[in-house]
Amino acid sequence: MVAIKASAVDAFLSRPQADAYAVLLYGPDAGLVAERAAKLAARAVENSDDPFALIRLDGDELAGDPGRLADEARTIALFGGKRAIRVRVGGRAIVSAVEALLSGPPPESLTVIEAGDLKKNAPLRALCEKHAHAAALPCYADEAAGRERLIDEEMRAANLTISPDARSLLSAHLSADRLAAREEVKKLCLYAMGAGRIEPDDIVAVIADAGEVGMDEAVDAAFSGRAADTAAALRSLRTGGTPTSVVLMAALRHALALHKMRGDFDGGRSARSVVESAGGAIHFRRKESFERALSRWTSQRLIEAVTRLADAVTLSRKSAAIGEAASERALLAIASEAARAGR
Repeated sequence: MVAIKASAVDAFLSRPQADAYAVLLYGPDAGLVAERAAKLAARAVENSDDPFALIRLDGDELAGDPGRLADEARTIALFGGKRAIRVRVGGRAIVSAVEALLSGPPPESLTVIEAGDLKKNAPLRALCEKHAHAAALPCYADEAAGRERLIDEEMRAANLTISPDARSLLSAHLSADRLAAREEVKKLCLYAMGAGRIEPDDIVAVIADAGEVGMDEAVDAAFSGRAADTAAALRSLRTGGTPTSVVLMAALRHALALHKMRGDFDGGRSARSVVESAGGAIHFRRKESFERALSRWTSQRLIEAVTRLADAVTLSRKSAAIGEAASERALLAIASEAARAGR
């Protein structure tokens, strides 16, 4: 069987080839590997009434007893019907066990093998890609289209809809790991059950990390010239366990983003147009703050802010003893500069 491309994996999962006795799922996204393995195994035993139809085997144990996999796969189900075997690859090679499975008569079970990120020349991947009765499915981290499909699936299952702004915010906050992302969306759907439609406030309440939102508030206060609010936000974050040096890094990233946007603003575009073109990269609650900052901070002042913040970052890394004080001083200096620019 030829190697299956990542774009064709969903089609294979919807209609697995009947002559594939072993299916290898591999890739860096462990959550996606596990989710697809569960889907394949469940499909194989969906018409079985046997409570023992699904068997789990440890890869390292199979490495010490290569013939066990073939024996399990050719065992007839006690109550009839199909069986499925899920094998999680560990640190030891199981190529011999898979070869023994594929070299004999057709088994009574589908074997689903879960592995990590295998190189093209990895023996297990090469075997499953080339053997007529095996398949190898690559599982890579969700891209935008994958996240959108996941959101749509869970919305349909919960009989909910989601507004465009909420969808954009949700997609931006989801983990790249498929299982982790799906659990987050399920949690959101449970929170919004009965509401009918999910709005941005629901995302903030359930998905967005409170510490991240707090850092955004501190950074926005600084770049808006509100020194008192900046100091209060920093105190609150420290109380919650977030050091000021971490906020400093967020402020540096913010200054760099503003400097890039300011180029478009100087080119004749409105602040609102520049901010809107960033899409989901900017939290909907922060858009107004970004617009004000673009109007207040010139490109030259932003360069000076970047230099000030970068110097503070360097100092905080050299000396933890004075790093917090240096970080807070730099952020309050940014607030003072913004206040002067707004007069």
